[in-house]
Amino acid sequence: RKAGLNLAERTSGKYKGHIKLAKRGNAVLRKHLFFTVLHLIGTNPVFAAWHKRNVEGKRLTPMQSIMKLTRKLARLLVAMARTGQPFQPGRGEPPRRKA
Repeated sequence: RKAGLNLAERTSGKYKGHIKLAKRGNAVLRKHLFFTVLHLIGTNPVFAAWHKRNVEGKRLTPMQSIMKLTRKLARLLVAMARTGQPFQPGRGEPPRRKA
């Protein structure tokens, strides 16, 4: 929440708005997380696979996928700081179904 990456619905009266970022947080932190994710998608195979799965499998737009990964990175960094453990790519992922 501190980075303003949580979702909020923009509605007023009878108007049904879209769900967008709340942007009620540290804009500098949000910017650095965003650019870090852009870099990780190009260099880190784990983030590249997550991005590909979001775009192709879950049918998100590339920007929606990037913002989803930005929120994921923020949660990962908080968890790593809290527990003191390094990043473990396979942890926290749902088990794969065998076809």
